[in-house]
Amino acid sequence: MGKRFVYIWFRYLHTDWFSIREPELKKSPFVLRTSVHGRMLIRDLNARAADLGIHKEMVLADARAIYPGLEVRDYPETLAPRLVKKLAIWCIRYAPAVAIDLPDGLVIDASGCAHLWGGEQAYLQQIYDRISDHGYDIRVAMADSICMARGLARYGDGNIILESGSMPAHFLQLPPEALQPEAIVSEKLHKLGLHRIHQLLQIPTASLKRRFGDGLILQLQKAMGYINETMEPVIPPEPYEARLPCLEPIITGKGVEMALQQLLETLCERLRGEQLGIREAVFTAFAIDGARYDITMATYSATINPRHLFKLFEIKLSTVKLEAGIEVFQLRVNKWEEHLPQQEKIWDGSGGLMNVHLHELIDRLSHRSDDVQICRYLPAEHHLPERSLQATTSLAHEPTTTWRNLPARPLQLLHPPHPIDVTAPVPDYPPMNFRYQGKLHKIMRADGPERIEQEWWIAEGRHRDYYAVEDEAGNRYWLFRSGHYEEAQCRWFLHGFFA
Repeated sequence: MGKRFVYIWFRYLHTDWFSIREPELKKSPFVLRTSVHGRMLIRDLNARAADLGIHKEMVLADARAIYPGLEVRDYPETLAPRLVKKLAIWCIRYAPAVAIDLPDGLVIDASGCAHLWGGEQAYLQQIYDRISDHGYDIRVAMADSICMARGLARYGDGNIILESGSMPAHFLQLPPEALQPEAIVSEKLHKLGLHRIHQLLQIPTASLKRRFGDGLILQLQKAMGYINETMEPVIPPEPYEARLPCLEPIITGKGVEMALQQLLETLCERLRGEQLGIREAVFTAFAIDGARYDITMATYSATINPRHLFKLFEIKLSTVKLEAGIEVFQLRVNKWEEHLPQQEKIWDGSGGLMNVHLHELIDRLSHRSDDVQICRYLPAEHHLPERSLQATTSLAHEPTTTWRNLPARPLQLLHPPHPIDVTAPVPDYPPMNFRYQGKLHKIMRADGPERIEQEWWIAEGRHRDYYAVEDEAGNRYWLFRSGHYEEAQCRWFLHGFFA
């Protein structure tokens, strides 16, 4: 399948933007002004002003002499890049790769996309109708190369679709400006009577190169498809992506669920053939009113189980607003990993960390709320309690060391340890009471001390003497003294709570 590109030219980008916000401007000749060397010049204008003979770079006073009731606004210098980028992101509903062509154009890599809308004619008409409905005056064209599509949109007559593999008269009859040569080259061409592209093709390449340089030859070769013209998408498409346009807007939750199920089955089948599995994916719904709804899902291990993935997305499907209707659905895989079918052994039990059902349970629990994060703890080769373990979200990670046989540790540690006031009788005796968050706790039972030395090769500090204590209410705490009892800088801390 050959490459196909759509070019969208916003003929009156700035003035259309103002007219959308001030609808009364659509009925009047309207210009945007800018100051150049103390003179007020017209920087942009709408179609009604152009019909009166007003043009860009005209002095504003001269334009008002032509039409005294001319509407005038200040030209927004920084608007074009931001506006074109926003429009490019909106157009992603029609193809994964959309690029910006400043100051007022967009390029869509439509290869393999048109059939989803019923053919190239319906595809181009859908793009034209939707953008026009938003209030923008545009011209669109589809061709085998970006250069050809750009030239047809900017210098052609109306919206055009060129058949694949052809160099038709539509393009050959365009002026040389359609090739985007340098201004000085374009001027020379017209002086020599070369007013159409087909005239250039009748001149030997060596003669064109000698007279006009390499730039014109390069543009001709791009237009004819001899050289591929690259584009930089505003959002780079992922290699694993599926799209589903709708013949009629989807306005029911059941319709959204069916679309998601179909996309999941399509992508999972493709990934299965490449022995890959999904770790993170984004389900996107593009609404007719321009809104875009993204639902992100992540798994603890690679999977290609459509039913399991659907349950993870299903939790947040209610965030998709259906009032305006959804016209395009997209499923994009952001992260993937190798996924090989596991050999089942009938003599092995079904438990263990690598049990698929355990992974799916963790996925479902972690997606019930954004505040839920499930992790696994592995032993680490450190003495200090807060460094003696490390958290991981993967069940496949193997520990680098074994758990040490130590006295009981609290299930909940404070990070950092909380300083407290303690009353202790003599060195190495457990404390009698301590004050935490303004409340005095009388210690009824205690066990310790357990000395843990500071890891001097990592950080400086004193040793710690830990005590497991129980207060009069039966609550158990883990306290430690930093340093020797007789030291002036000796301090006590609460480090954890026993269950």
